[in-house]
Amino acid sequence: MSELPCPEPLSHCSGRFTISTLLGVEEAGRPPCEATAGCEGTQLSGSTLCTRTFGYNTLDVVPAYEHYANSKGVGEARRGRPSLADLRSILEPDQGHLCVPVPEPQRSDGLPNAEEGPGRAPAPEPVRFGWVKGVMIRCMLNIWGVILYLRLPWITAQAGIALTWLIILMSVTVTTITGLSISAISTNGKVKSGGTYFLISRSLGPELGGSIGLIFAFANAVAVAMHTVGFAETVRDLLQEHDALMVDPTNDIRIIGVVTVTLLLGISLAGMEWEAKAQVLFFLVILVSFANYLVGTVIPATAEKQAKGFFGYRANIFVQNLVPSWRGPEGSFFSLFSIFFPSATGILAGANISGDLKDPAVAIPKGTLMAIFWTTISYLLLSATIGACVVRDASGSLNDSVPLGSPGCEGLACGFGWNFTDCTQQHSCPYGLSNHYQSMSMVSGFGPLITAGIFGATLSSALACLVSAPKVFQCLCKDQLYPLIGFFGKGYGKNNEPIRGYMLTYVIAVGFILIAELNAIAPIISNFFLCSYALINFICFHASVTNSPGWRPSFRYYSKWAALFGAAVSVVIMFLLTWWAALITLGIVVFLLGYVLYKKPDVNWGSSMQASSYNMALSYSVGLSEVDEHIKNYRQGGSGLSAMNEGERGPQCLVLTGPPNFRPALVDFVGTFTKNLSLMICGNVLIGPRKQQMPESRLSSDGHSRWLLKRKIRAFYSDVLAEDLRSGVQMLMQAAGLGKMRPNILALGYKRDWQAAAPQSVEDYVGILQCVLWGC
Repeated sequence: MSELPCPEPLSHCSGRFTISTLLGVEEAGRPPCEATAGCEGTQLSGSTLCTRTFGYNTLDVVPAYEHYANSKGVGEARRGRPSLADLRSILEPDQGHLCVPVPEPQRSDGLPNAEEGPGRAPAPEPVRFGWVKGVMIRCMLNIWGVILYLRLPWITAQAGIALTWLIILMSVTVTTITGLSISAISTNGKVKSGGTYFLISRSLGPELGGSIGLIFAFANAVAVAMHTVGFAETVRDLLQEHDALMVDPTNDIRIIGVVTVTLLLGISLAGMEWEAKAQVLFFLVILVSFANYLVGTVIPATAEKQAKGFFGYRANIFVQNLVPSWRGPEGSFFSLFSIFFPSATGILAGANISGDLKDPAVAIPKGTLMAIFWTTISYLLLSATIGACVVRDASGSLNDSVPLGSPGCEGLACGFGWNFTDCTQQHSCPYGLSNHYQSMSMVSGFGPLITAGIFGATLSSALACLVSAPKVFQCLCKDQLYPLIGFFGKGYGKNNEPIRGYMLTYVIAVGFILIAELNAIAPIISNFFLCSYALINFICFHASVTNSPGWRPSFRYYSKWAALFGAAVSVVIMFLLTWWAALITLGIVVFLLGYVLYKKPDVNWGSSMQASSYNMALSYSVGLSEVDEHIKNYRQGGSGLSAMNEGERGPQCLVLTGPPNFRPALVDFVGTFTKNLSLMICGNVLIGPRKQQMPESRLSSDGHSRWLLKRKIRAFYSDVLAEDLRSGVQMLMQAAGLGKMRPNILALGYKRDWQAAAPQSVEDYVGILQCVLWGC
């Protein structure tokens, strides 16, 4: 603690560095040094000063917020953290000022400062969302989709209720493990904008993060087209039913799709607040459609619905639909699993807008896991209820009603007064769970509400992807890992909206909508998402198993082995879905990874790969101590070298280069026989007072190491502070190296100025040779 003298009388200054020194003028008209040593029993006992120091005028300096706040306040410039020299300069007394000068603090009376100006309006607050609107609703809408309405009843008919539940639970297991992993990652530090790309790149480094960020943004852009085409096809089918096609079926999809995605773009450009309101509206529509379906299951079936296979809750129907009934080329467990699994994805929709959340560390875990839970319940409930109400085959004809117990009637429907035997035997039934995709609409109380639910599911998923893609791409553009994309990183407005990214996503989506054939690209998109899941799980495992000091998540409900299992299963599912799409995905990732490795961007995010490199180096160095030397591992050195320790592994060279760039010939000479395969240390002895040489040593060390890397010489740089050259070399010889990676050869330049040099310089040089050859 520094002692600061004060020119004022002792009655006005305690003579010590107190909290009042940093707080400045806290009391009216009182200079910084006027505070007394204590608070109790004085006039300061009720003052602001004593309140801020917990009732005591402490000797310790209370940290000032502005020194450690790395974020900017509203309308303020960003403050950087002070260096150690800046903090020490406050404590050191000045010759002309005996008290530490402190800046005038901000006025606490709520009035603006003079420099702010009376007419300047405060900056608008950006829109921030909580865990319900920002994450849970967004994830649930992205998970729910067309498969829920049009394919889950058909999957239930094919696989039976039991295996359908198994398919659902297997898919949810992967997404739940991924949700736990992303919860742990998001609570490990401050999460900024960039979503999935930010989480992966800051954990695994720019190489994998950049490649995944690019393909993930592209996958979201194409997913906008996929969901929009799903909506357009539903509208086209309605137009066909009423003979109201505009042009033809294909062009109608294109027209409806382009108009729809243009409207969604307008909602996105209006701001995140309007986009969130639209998502809430879609969410309510889907909830109403669910309620409409559940009400329809308990309403007594009409003759028309019975002709289509709906008879209400029946135990014998539930038992029959409990077991599988495989039909057609897709009638296998893994085929149905590959069809259903994309409907369980979408758990990253909330994390992708991490920059727009109030508290991402709380919102992402809570919202993501709650979304997985409620969507899982909805899938299981829908499968069980529709499997207990509808038979697999029905003709839809009212003429097929027969009296109970009629001869020649086969099947479960005979017990309900319907004979579907002919169409069942001929496999020509148009209705029933196995044949009619619109079974939910048929069962529901009011069919158009199911259609509205389909609209809400497709449009909400398209809108979520339309927002996610630019947000992820904007963060990737700002990091400048790839060329020619920085233009799209500019943000606008209070929420830093990526307007240019929105337009790029819109162009990509329109391009794929105009193709109107997405069956080939859809598996690739699913593989892109699965690749992201695999990397997120691998991040959680890798950071845990390497014991990285930066891995301290506050979310504890995860397991590194479960994360590893999730990563492996995600890769397996990639090949189960479409093996050729998995190969294309891996090829793109490897290509982008190789590009970033080649460019070597100048970024350092403290990734777990760095911790892994340290652990591996430490492990190998310790393990090397247990390996015995062998003559096969020794390469003989050349002339001009002095052996330091005979019989050790070699050649491991300590080269007295001083600054390596001062003696490049000596560095290159030793490098010709180490050949980047043996240890080489460039030593430098700094002679002079410690206080003068220490700053130079710290500043020059990194520069010398970069010089060696630039010349592609695999060597270390090491310097010591000493009073003379001979003692410094002795220090290097004793301390350089680690374990068995120690120099056993000393290389030094030939002294040319024997006659002109000072006697002490010659004596030091000869003494160095004596120390090496015969010991010091």
